[in-house]
Amino acid sequence: MNKILVVDDDAELAKLLETHLASEGFDVAVASDGNKVLDLMSTFEPDLIVLDIVLGTEDGRDVLREIRLLSDVPTIFLTGRGLESERIAGLKLGADDYIVKPFSLLEVSARIETVLRRAGANMAQHHIDQPTLNFGGLLINENTHEVHLNGVLVELTSKEFALLAFLARSPRQVFSRTQLLEHVWESSVEWQDDATVTEHIRRLRAKLEAVPDKPRWITTVRGVGYRFEAG
Repeated sequence: MNKILVVDDDAELAKLLETHLASEGFDVAVASDGNKVLDLMSTFEPDLIVLDIVLGTEDGRDVLREIRLLSDVPTIFLTGRGLESERIAGLKLGADDYIVKPFSLLEVSARIETVLRRAGANMAQHHIDQPTLNFGGLLINENTHEVHLNGVLVELTSKEFALLAFLARSPRQVFSRTQLLEHVWESSVEWQDDATVTEHIRRLRAKLEAVPDKPRWITTVRGVGYRFEAG
C-alpha cells in the first residue's frame, strides 16, 4: 500500500482528498504546514506528497525546498494558478507534476498513479545500473554485464566477464584451474584443457591491468591457482 501525504491548509479540501485516496487503496496522512510535513517525512515516510503551493502564510515551494534537502520523494503541486511560467517554476524546483484547481478527484488519483509508476521505473533502472561488485576503481555490474575501470567501460567477452565476476565474488579466495573450469565453464579437465583458464586470465589481465606482468586485480598463487585482490 503506497503512502500518500496530503499537505493543504484547507481542512475541507484536505479531508476530501484523504477520504478519496483512502477509498482508492492508499494509506493517507495529512499535514497543514511545513513543520508537520518535516515531522511526517521521518515518521510516516510517504511514497508521494500532494502539496498545495499556497499554505496560509507559507509558500509550498519553500516547503518543497526543505523536503528536497531530506528526500527525492515524488511530489505533485496543487495550485489555483494555471500559468505556464508557474508550472515550469514548480517543476524546476523538483516537483514531479502539477495539478491546477479546480480538479476532479479522479484526476488526482490518476496523476498519483502515473507519478508512482514513473518513480518505480526510475528506481528499478537505478538499481539495474548500480554495480553489484564495487572495488573502488573497478566496478562490475552483473545486471548489465558491464565492467568499468577508472570510469572507462572495459569490453569483455561473456566468458571473460563470467570468470572475472566469479573470482570477484570471493576476494582473496584461491581457485585452481580445475575449479574454475568446473564453476565458470561447467566443464572438467576430462573434457576441456585447463590451459583455457590460463588464456582467459591472460586476456583479462591485458584488459584490466596497467602492467599485466605485475597484476593488481588477478594474482597467481604458485602451485595452486588464481585469486582476486579486492584491496
